[in-house]
Amino acid sequence: MRTTTKSFAVAAVASLSLFTAACGSSDSEGEAAPADDATSAAPDDSAADPAADLVGAGCADYAKAVPDGKGSVSGMSVDPVATAASNNPLLKTLVKAVSGQINPDVDLVDTLNGGEFTVFAPVDTAFDALFKELGDEGVKTVSEEKGGGTLSGILTYHVIPGKIAPADIDGTFKTVNGADLTVKGSGDDITVGEGNAKVICGGVKTANATVYLIDSVLMPPA
Repeated sequence: MRTTTKSFAVAAVASLSLFTAACGSSDSEGEAAPADDATSAAPDDSAADPAADLVGAGCADYAKAVPDGKGSVSGMSVDPVATAASNNPLLKTLVKAVSGQINPDVDLVDTLNGGEFTVFAPVDTAFDALFKELGDEGVKTVSEEKGGGTLSGILTYHVIPGKIAPADIDGTFKTVNGADLTVKGSGDDITVGEGNAKVICGGVKTANATVYLIDSVLMPPA
């Protein structure tokens, strides 16, 4: 990410009031088809296997770092996204940011757990780089800002309503922040936003979201 403290504040404060949650059954009659009917649908392997659709050059490293437990790819698939992220040791700072531990006026846990989303999740090293660039005063300003508009604007720029699979992720999407976010590429070469944050491992499923771990914090446009 290449941004300045000034652009950080201007871009994100512009998002102060934009955060709002963006978030039939049919009955049929008739006899069920026999179990061996040739027209029966084949099982959806991607639904059965949380790792089936993963993309990104860092997925193998992620699997080595978190091979099992609730923070692993299979473990995260069980819980809603904010809860799942809280179990992932690569996302500690993001979890603090969305749960009021950085700024007490910013708590997005219920919102993130309550709908269906695509979430671009900066890993801890991405936040480390941001905080270093901001410096102590910049971090203090964000953490103590009344209403939390700056931090909320940034975080909601990482969230898109609806679950987007890797096969469909190339494109421009409206974020919960209200601003557009462009994603380019496929497979192990996917970039996000104007700063070209790279997807480390994407297509990670949770109970209500699709998650893409990224290497930089995204900045909303001014």
